[in-house]
Amino acid sequence: MSWQSKLLTDSRYHELLSLPIAGKLCFDPESIGNASVDFGLIIREIPVAVLYTSYPEDIATLVAFAYNESSIPLTISARGFGHSVRGQAMARDGVVVNMTSLGNKSTVSWSQSLGHYADVGGHQLWIDVLEETLKHGVAPVSWTDYLYLTVGGTLSNAGISGETFRYGPQISNVYEMDVITGTGHFLTCSPHKNPDLFYSVLGGLGQFAIIIRARIALGPAPKRAKWVRMLYSNFSAFTMDQEQLISRHGRKQHEALDYVEGQLFMRQNLDSWISFFPLSDHPRLMSLVTEHELLYCIEVAKFYDERTQSTVDKDLEMILKDLSHVPEFMFEKDVGYVDFLNRVRAEELALREQGLWNVPHPWLYLFVPKSRIADFNTGVFKNIVLRNNITTGLVPVYPMNNDKWDDRMSAVIPDEDVFYTVGFLHSSGFEDWQEFDLQNKEVLLFCEDNGIKVKQYLPHYSTEREWMQHFGPKWRTFQESKAQFDPKILLSPGQRIFNHNKTKAWIQRLMGFILQ
Repeated sequence: MSWQSKLLTDSRYHELLSLPIAGKLCFDPESIGNASVDFGLIIREIPVAVLYTSYPEDIATLVAFAYNESSIPLTISARGFGHSVRGQAMARDGVVVNMTSLGNKSTVSWSQSLGHYADVGGHQLWIDVLEETLKHGVAPVSWTDYLYLTVGGTLSNAGISGETFRYGPQISNVYEMDVITGTGHFLTCSPHKNPDLFYSVLGGLGQFAIIIRARIALGPAPKRAKWVRMLYSNFSAFTMDQEQLISRHGRKQHEALDYVEGQLFMRQNLDSWISFFPLSDHPRLMSLVTEHELLYCIEVAKFYDERTQSTVDKDLEMILKDLSHVPEFMFEKDVGYVDFLNRVRAEELALREQGLWNVPHPWLYLFVPKSRIADFNTGVFKNIVLRNNITTGLVPVYPMNNDKWDDRMSAVIPDEDVFYTVGFLHSSGFEDWQEFDLQNKEVLLFCEDNGIKVKQYLPHYSTEREWMQHFGPKWRTFQESKAQFDPKILLSPGQRIFNHNKTKAWIQRLMGFILQ
């Protein structure tokens, strides 16, 4: 049976046609095809329809219909620009809401209690938020490395980058949100108004509500960035220096960095890092990586403007003076603030030209406890990665401070004061992505066998037991929030958290208890 024939016999299709928003639902092959894949290009899930609308009220109408009136289970997924990697923004046999068609814009305001803040749409790209806030001389304080992601998408996960050690993840810089819950209610939430909903949604993987608006913290916008990379052949020196640098997060502005990240450099992922360095230095970089096989790079930035231009070099020198990087392997650039924040965009455009962007991305992102990062280096970097010799993408490795995260939120991190982000950001061919996936599984198995209690960022699990282990002590609260805010398990089915029969039965029993 063809897809079109199947659609015509689907009761969901005919029910949707009876809605007052039916004219904004698309059933054509192009719309359905676009909503069936994501950036990962690994999972394919075909929805019944795609909703395009400029009005949040239409989304509320759809959710309320699915909750109150639909005779057949109808799941709903909010999709921005589809940068999930394992089908998280898909809705098999459901409706995908194309959030990019919403029409509200960013507004910048100031109050005595909050200072500058911005009200931004959940569908908006962070690059658009940046452009609007810069008109007022301000900018968000916490970022992701890639700015062509939506506000709702990153706040549903956490939103991390090299600023996280100092300002916390993006979810720690939100004052208020407007959301549509899984019961179709349009609610405003904050730490003081509907706080249970507020904390559940932040880092909640889209399970409790669709983010329509977020009020985010702003600070003065710098003009430029001193951008420095330092190379290490010794992993212990690399981690000790990174941890020293992020320990300065509570100090005065001139004594602290604004950005700290790190990377793993190898011959096989040469294309992902060599272009930063001057062409004249490529031969000695190649010689160094050939000698040591693995190099570690600390990448830092210090922002400045007209007020601090005369002191930034001295401040940076003072901050970096006692580090133990390989002598003479320190490289600096002076770039515009926007150019620094948007640095991944240039890499994207280059990959698009080479036909290497729209390919499978079998990514694995982990949070690794500081106490086990040396074991991770030995067992994963030096053994698995070097032995397999297939890791060609970026491998970020950098620490964060636990005290910059709010434990009331749904996002989960290791239970240590400092933990590391480690990412395997693979790009592969359509025929060999399984090789990278097998390596990812080998990495996770090594951690499990050796008692390294990692947490996945952008998590992907297939069983209820794995999700229980992922959330740990937060699992019960996560279930209770689901029963309260999305009791019929309508939202974000692509995460596959509540798709298991045991979990569904538990939620339904809990919902009955709540309603008594």
